[in-house]
Amino acid sequence: MTYPGEELRSDNRTKSLRVLAPVFIYFLAAGIATVMLGPLLPSLIRHWQIQDAQAGVLFTADFIGQLCGAWFATRNLRNSVLYGAAFSAAGCAAMGWVSFAMAPIALFCIGLGLGAGLAAGNVIVGTAVSTSRARVLALLNIAWGLGAIACPVLVQLTASHGVKTFFLLTAAFLATTSIFAVALPRVLQRTATTEPSHLQLRITAATPPLSRMSVLAFASALFLYIGVENSLGGWLPSYAVRENPALQAASISFFFWIAELIGRLLMAALSTRTGEATLYRVSLTMLLFAEILLCAAVHLTSTNMIALAILSGLALAPLYPLIVSFMLARTGNHPRLGALFACASLGGAVLPWLTGILSTQFHGLRVGLIVPAVGACLLLLLSTALTRKPIALA
Repeated sequence: MTYPGEELRSDNRTKSLRVLAPVFIYFLAAGIATVMLGPLLPSLIRHWQIQDAQAGVLFTADFIGQLCGAWFATRNLRNSVLYGAAFSAAGCAAMGWVSFAMAPIALFCIGLGLGAGLAAGNVIVGTAVSTSRARVLALLNIAWGLGAIACPVLVQLTASHGVKTFFLLTAAFLATTSIFAVALPRVLQRTATTEPSHLQLRITAATPPLSRMSVLAFASALFLYIGVENSLGGWLPSYAVRENPALQAASISFFFWIAELIGRLLMAALSTRTGEATLYRVSLTMLLFAEILLCAAVHLTSTNMIALAILSGLALAPLYPLIVSFMLARTGNHPRLGALFACASLGGAVLPWLTGILSTQFHGLRVGLIVPAVGACLLLLLSTALTRKPIALA
């Protein structure tokens, strides 16, 4: 098993990242599976003849699975990526045939694998290099972003063949990344004999140097960020189509995720110049501005909708790598990190569901989008607690 507090180190960063390439490949496939409900949702709603409140259950099932997967992810980092990819592949394959009644079970399996693999992958790469941690995590999440961008493109390409083709192709990609994950060095696991590797281990403190209030702040931030991101990524395509029937859900999803990718590319360049704390606050201010416009505007043109989707994606981009970087700078690889990442998945389960509930109750997604707007406001309020400098340990 992976012992708590093990931190990957390497004198040769390039070799380390090459060894960890399977994690980056996995994040590419995981990006497709994580965001697929957004561009697929209008088709699934029509296919199953369901309301927004019922559609919100699909997000909840997915992210409850992610919560469970993330909770145990840091106990065995290598196997979490390997078996996580396999579980998600099985769930995607099942989604091609199940009815709405069975879809939450398949989505739970997909989420279970994603929660385990994504949490473990962030910890593996985030502790591989102690310097420029935020930048390396941004690069990892760029790989995820490429998958998120590929998702709506794949939806469009397979539209004439039905959703079964999309789910089967996604399942095949995830299964392939599971095979690649076998190549991850077993040095990620504590064994009786020392295996040769470019990566070395260092034992860190057994307990995280975080107060209870700091733990609560990071758990809340992860909960809110994933909830906001998935509320927007999941519901903006449907909102755009309802406001402007000429728009396509896959197109709005594409603009949103490519903006997030560009934002993370910019973050990798800007974080050392502007300062991570400043970048975090500026990004949240931009996000809150975009959210206020989405909720306040009664009629949005196609151009305005695309512009707000792009602005939302750009503003969201730096937040997750920065939150994880702030957290790992204080804790390293600690066994309780699984519980913190599980809070992120809980946000993905709750906020998109609440968005659907409000939309159904008030007969409009514009009201439902108040949920991610409030989440962005709360993230801004938490900024002081998150960006506080870690205390040096003796």
